[in-house]
Amino acid sequence: MSVTRLILAGLTAVALPAVADANPTPLSVRDSFTIGNREGIECAVQAQPLDPAAPGTFDRAYTITCRDAAAAVGRLYALRGGSERLAPLAKLRASKADCQPGTQRAESGVLVTACKLRGSGADYSVYQVQSGRTLYVAEGLKGYDDALKLALRSAVSDRVVPGAIVAAATSATDAAAFARAQAQALDPQAALAEAYRRNNGGAYAESAEFFDVLASRGTGEQGSEALLGAALQQSNLGAYAAADALIARVPAVDRADPVTGRVARNVIAIQYLNQGRPRSALEILEKPLPSVAASGPARASAGRIDAATAAALNRRARIATDPDKLTPQERAQILDIQLVQLRGSARRLMGDNTGAQADFDTARAELARVAAARAVSIARLESATLAEVGRLQEAQGNLAAAEQWQRQAIAAIETEFPGSLADLAARARLAAILAKRGQTDPSLALYREVVAAAAAAGSPVPGVGANLPAYFELLAKESSSRPALVEDFFAAAQLLVRPGVAQTQAVLARELSGGSDEAARLFRQSVDLTRDVERVRVELGRLNALAELTPEQTVRRTELTAELDRLSRSQVETTAQLAAFPRYKAVATATLTLTDLQRALRPGEAYLKISMAGPTAWGLIVSPTAARIYRLGATPAELATRVADLRSSIVQIDQGQTLTPPFDAELASRLYADVLGTVAPELRQVTHLIYEPDGALLKLPLTLLIEDPAGVADYRKRADAKGGDPFDMRNLAWIGRRMEISTAVAALAFRDLRATPPSSAKRPYLGFGQNALPSPAIVEAAAKHGGLVGSVGEGCGWPIAQWSQPISNKELVLADKLLGGGPEDVVSGAAFTDRAILTRADLSSYRILHFATHGLVTPPKAGCPASPALITSFGDRDSDGLLSFAEVFDMRLNADLVVLSACDTAGEASAAAARSAGVASGGEFALDGLVRAFVGAGSRTIVASHWPVPDDYNATGRLISSLFTAPAGTGVGAALRHGQLQLMNAAETSHPFYWAAFAVIGDGTRPVTPK
Repeated sequence: MSVTRLILAGLTAVALPAVADANPTPLSVRDSFTIGNREGIECAVQAQPLDPAAPGTFDRAYTITCRDAAAAVGRLYALRGGSERLAPLAKLRASKADCQPGTQRAESGVLVTACKLRGSGADYSVYQVQSGRTLYVAEGLKGYDDALKLALRSAVSDRVVPGAIVAAATSATDAAAFARAQAQALDPQAALAEAYRRNNGGAYAESAEFFDVLASRGTGEQGSEALLGAALQQSNLGAYAAADALIARVPAVDRADPVTGRVARNVIAIQYLNQGRPRSALEILEKPLPSVAASGPARASAGRIDAATAAALNRRARIATDPDKLTPQERAQILDIQLVQLRGSARRLMGDNTGAQADFDTARAELARVAAARAVSIARLESATLAEVGRLQEAQGNLAAAEQWQRQAIAAIETEFPGSLADLAARARLAAILAKRGQTDPSLALYREVVAAAAAAGSPVPGVGANLPAYFELLAKESSSRPALVEDFFAAAQLLVRPGVAQTQAVLARELSGGSDEAARLFRQSVDLTRDVERVRVELGRLNALAELTPEQTVRRTELTAELDRLSRSQVETTAQLAAFPRYKAVATATLTLTDLQRALRPGEAYLKISMAGPTAWGLIVSPTAARIYRLGATPAELATRVADLRSSIVQIDQGQTLTPPFDAELASRLYADVLGTVAPELRQVTHLIYEPDGALLKLPLTLLIEDPAGVADYRKRADAKGGDPFDMRNLAWIGRRMEISTAVAALAFRDLRATPPSSAKRPYLGFGQNALPSPAIVEAAAKHGGLVGSVGEGCGWPIAQWSQPISNKELVLADKLLGGGPEDVVSGAAFTDRAILTRADLSSYRILHFATHGLVTPPKAGCPASPALITSFGDRDSDGLLSFAEVFDMRLNADLVVLSACDTAGEASAAAARSAGVASGGEFALDGLVRAFVGAGSRTIVASHWPVPDDYNATGRLISSLFTAPAGTGVGAALRHGQLQLMNAAETSHPFYWAAFAVIGDGTRPVTPK
């Protein structure tokens, strides 16, 4: 749809700049600012009372939180007076650190004290300097000295001082995780202000994390406020189901409040608009609500930012004022003004231009009146309305007018949010209008600036992404005569949201790049602690979401709160220790240049990146010496339909039975033309294609597309002839017949993983499979729950019958024999339990791990989350017969290769499953399931399946065995293709069901066994 994402904004006490170093406002009147630049990591300096019980002890106090740190790394204070003000601060410091007077020294007028934290012994630095009548102190972990010094310099200068912060980083690209750590470090009021600030600046993913943390802490009105705030952010990011679930959690008593009722009304309308359902939004907006005055004093009238602000304004709105001076009636008035604007947006999308214009005129007039009467800042909302008028003009073909309105919208937003993500989105919108007006060079220049700034932000920018289709169109058109523009396309395409496994691969690459065992240990410990923090936070959030707690739950909440604090501090201290290793102080960039990717490619290789951008699917084919943009022959929606239809011609599941229908060869040929036909000339010399799919193409292996339509016609004649066999598909020109294909999830992750050293594990192979049949006791226990095991309380358990047909361990035994292992390296039967696997201390000793067992990767029924797992035998009471997503993530591997010879192991996981493993991103894409879990566990390359693997003709055994019979030094992709060719050329296994399920995720050139 043509409307960009809607964002939340609230009634805030102070108008805060979104990008501190772009605004001249003195630090003395700011609540927060950001330090650091792209040469290092970013840190946030946020206002925080030193002692909430005794505010005003110090003039100004701040927490310092840095990217990849789970808690604050330090504190900054500005104290009026001299050394006499140090006593309370020294008393606080003495409670956690030992500082010896003899360790003090002077550095350029700054007094430096070296300390040690009690318990961990981590180095702790204190910097203090007197400037005029103010004493400034910065203190914290020595591993973050650059941040402490830069924060101190900024405070003394009363402006943000530019500079790089070089500290340890595990990923340095997860902006949401950084925001979550900041939220944890702040008290609720400060966190709420930050939530609104991020939202109003367009940082939806970051704002969502602040609201989510607040929702996990709060109940009652504050909890409803946070839930509504989180819901709108999820809607902004396209997670509509998650947004609906959060809205549904708001209690009826809060919805019944006239002010909060207006909030809920607007939230739901915005959710509909985000989904392209303007008629539904209009129906919600036209429902009358009681006036606030008729109900008496509203519960939201407390002197704080209340539930009314949680969704008070849409994505283009921001009102800043003092909530203490707003009555409930005035809040309702502001929400009703927003209603008018939302109604205008809905009418515009429905084609009612006259009605939309009238609504926008009314909204602007009402906001001007409110501003004049209340001195309320309406820049954000005004910018939104101006942009909507511009869209209306554009829809009517008045592009010159649309440009002028958009420029006014940018000027309005710049008054409070210069350089913010919202500002970038508005500029991207202007660039799109310029492109439509034929102003090619100005449009390209503006787009280039926006993309560079968005990439530096490290956070999804839906408003920018919504305008990328116009940019891609322009680049594709101009790149034929200006080849350098292909680099711009590649940079912009990397802004699109990627599967969570891409982030996990980036973390693994950084771990494997370490130069010492101690460094690798600390890195892994930091990553593990980060996940532990997330898991505790999720459990704590579940308890806080309950209306009432049992005594046991109350105790558990207290324990979890203490555990969260302990884990967060431990993670920060571990990461600070990691700073001693220079390799981990280098920051991994969020994007890759085209030249960098080409340098990573070898002769005979090409990288194919698919990008779904609005109504168009694009491809970028990159060789070591050339690159080209092209438009795919079908839209993303058409591709989704064709992929689904093609998959249904490969395998179908009917009442638990696997059925193999005749394969739709014509559709496979058509998809080849859609996806690869344009670049067929470039592919003729390619022997290894690294393929980065997007959208529905993530769910289909490229190997089964057919290059030669003439061969399809010949096949159809043979199949339709009397006595013909449609399952005999020999001699078809599958693309997998001619080349190796590896699946990449992100160009950066591919480049980094290709550069990592091979596994240092000494043992060649470890195989697991052939679960034991459930014991009578297990079957009897399942019968009490309708024959289900697992999450039976939620009705999402699995039928016990899933354990009744174990996969034979023949392929495991053969592989073990071929690779020179011993009988103890094949674990099957009663020994193959989830507990037995997880308690093994030697998993990291094996180069190859192989699982030949059934996978449970789709929800057991509608309404249940996707919680991927591998079936194992049932063991003792601690065993549930499943190796879950979270349990796999917890494994400690050092593997070159993991083979998942199971059902659809290339599928996705639910967001809930991801969070159960302590990872907060991803979960909605194919490959985000077991593939991601095994990458997180420590595997460089995965061989996984796109559908249930066949038992007939020993096809899977023959295919997997080909991996291990290849000569030493043969790459995984080449070895797998050798087995696929054998099956392609046999009449009984030439149907793609038998040979095409497996995909190599990672670098297919990595050898199965070293020379």
